[in-house]
Amino acid sequence: MEHSPQTQYINQESSLLEFNRRVLEQAKKEEVPLLERLKFLCISSSNMDEFFEVRLASLYEQLLDPTARTKPDEMQPKFAIDMLLEKAQGLVAEQYHTLNEVLIPELEKENIRFVRRANWTAVQKQWLKEYFTKSLQPVLTPRGIDPSHPFPRIMNKSLHFIVSLEGKDAFGRSNALAVVQVPRSLPRVIKLPKEATDGENDFVFLSSILHEFVSSLFPGMEVTGCHQFRVTRNTNLFVDEEEVDDIMTALQGELSGRHYGGAIRLEVSDQCPQLMYQYLLEQFNLDENQVFRVNGPVNLHRLNAIPDLIDAPHLCFEPYSQRQLKTVDMHSTSPFKVFTKKKAALTLFDQIAKKDILLHHPYESFGPVIDFLQQAADDPNVLVIRMTLYRTGEKSAIIDALKRAAQNGKEVTAVVELRARFDEDNNIIQANRLQDAGVNVVYGVVGYKTHAKMILVVRRESGDQLRHYVHMGTGNYHHITTRFYTDFGLMTANQTIGRDVAKIFQQLTSLGDTKNLELVLQSPFSLRSGMLDRIAREAENARQGKPARIIAKMNGLQEKGVIDALYEASQAGVQIDLIVRGICSLRPGVEGMSENIRVTSIIGRFLEHHRVYYFLNDGDKPELFCSSADWMSRNLLSRVETCFPILDEEYFQKIYKEGLEIYLQDNQGAWLLQEDGSYVQKACQPDEDAFSAQQWLIEQYS
Repeated sequence: MEHSPQTQYINQESSLLEFNRRVLEQAKKEEVPLLERLKFLCISSSNMDEFFEVRLASLYEQLLDPTARTKPDEMQPKFAIDMLLEKAQGLVAEQYHTLNEVLIPELEKENIRFVRRANWTAVQKQWLKEYFTKSLQPVLTPRGIDPSHPFPRIMNKSLHFIVSLEGKDAFGRSNALAVVQVPRSLPRVIKLPKEATDGENDFVFLSSILHEFVSSLFPGMEVTGCHQFRVTRNTNLFVDEEEVDDIMTALQGELSGRHYGGAIRLEVSDQCPQLMYQYLLEQFNLDENQVFRVNGPVNLHRLNAIPDLIDAPHLCFEPYSQRQLKTVDMHSTSPFKVFTKKKAALTLFDQIAKKDILLHHPYESFGPVIDFLQQAADDPNVLVIRMTLYRTGEKSAIIDALKRAAQNGKEVTAVVELRARFDEDNNIIQANRLQDAGVNVVYGVVGYKTHAKMILVVRRESGDQLRHYVHMGTGNYHHITTRFYTDFGLMTANQTIGRDVAKIFQQLTSLGDTKNLELVLQSPFSLRSGMLDRIAREAENARQGKPARIIAKMNGLQEKGVIDALYEASQAGVQIDLIVRGICSLRPGVEGMSENIRVTSIIGRFLEHHRVYYFLNDGDKPELFCSSADWMSRNLLSRVETCFPILDEEYFQKIYKEGLEIYLQDNQGAWLLQEDGSYVQKACQPDEDAFSAQQWLIEQYS
């Protein structure tokens, strides 16, 4: 059967919207604690912002190229945009339905109330008037619109109100319109104090306060309408890396204009008259299908502040404690001593030399990785530290350790990826801090983001022998995200892996040709071909009647060559299970093409982030890899990524079980991809017990 690209592949942006729909469904689940449900709604709102300012923005850029097509489904950008806007309209409407018809009534049952203007008591209104006068009015900037006061430049995702007026201004002129900007620093929900209400958790939307008292900003004039709006802009950065001498300077120049890229979406109150929002569309040069009329605050993500304002632990996930690595004393005053139960003093390097250390985050603490660097910084036998940095956070113990290592006279190199989306500012700051401390800082390779997660420590040991110690992982070196992203990290003294990692760092700093790696697969060179070869091997084994199996877990699957190889393997009879959290452009279950492929997406308390790839290899010597790379075009073709084998048999079985097997058993947070690109929640069968992979892991590690 012949398949066109549209029927053979799922549009990746459409798949991303489906992922966000699954996130939103978490906000409706009664078994999820109520304040956590509110957080899921906020996450879905934040995801939609990024969808417009990055994904859809990129498609609008492609409209300028008549030959441009989406990948891998080869749609013309115009048709893709129209299709995606229609889907997005439905998803946004569902978000506000969830807020107004599901969550707010449930919150009211717990005496958490959003007090509407129509229901304000006299006491509440007086308190809110004083709040407006003292805390809001001094920081608001009303701008009348006339020939000398043109429509203001509106910042990306900032809250504004458009106000219609009647009467004369202070200079005797008629002014029909004004715009009021609300600073980002202001809260979007205000908790009423005890003296103003009889409820413990009563909130008022900032927009309601503005609506009520906005006339104070226009004395002598009558306000006839006041409507909130927000514009989402293109936040993609445009840096021609081949044409600039200093990428940091070029990026800094681009970042200053990021807030004012081309408009992509307009959100307005559903009470806003058509004449008014048509005026706004004209100002932003937007079409009718780019306006989203919403029944509630235009930025649902800002409701994320509410759980922190409420003391209601029973409405949140039960706290869990990350397991600490048993052999490490995290509070030792010695900078490089660890202790076993037998009181034998060992360095962490001694421990790794005896046996690899495998960490499973967030169930296990990220502390040992920080210890690894801190000990390396202070150990007089450590000569060299090299590390990739993609996202680290603002206050990072890792940055401090690298600085101290350089100050202690070690040769320290940090490969800082300045182009980590939305972390560019922080990465520039951290790069400057490192350079000031004497760290050798490089920014990766022109045209290729450095997304690999690896640390190399070179240590002098007995007989002046130099030994390599390595940490490689599937996730970022970010102390906050390690608390809610699922990732594997491996610390190893395997010298073959150590040599491979040393070669990759040499390549990143010298730009020399270093492709002859022994165990580690690397993008953009050997990772894609390595995966394709293994998929093809499974297909050939199936054709010969040998055992054949592929299980792969990742965040996204979109690369056409990999999808085609999986289709071919399916047709050869290979049983394939894919656990893909987000984008998946592969269509499973299509007769004659992919009937042996199943795709599962897990949505739960933690963000599924591991990348784990398993190939049965005739059952003789199965292979298991962990990787920083998804099976996306960007990861396999235009980034520096690593994929490393798990050689220790104990850890092989552990990762297989904890990273793959239990996810295929999940019947609580699992969604199954359908042939048409939609997802259905996996049902718990009558003969099955309820099983959640994440909850099982929490219980195992607690």
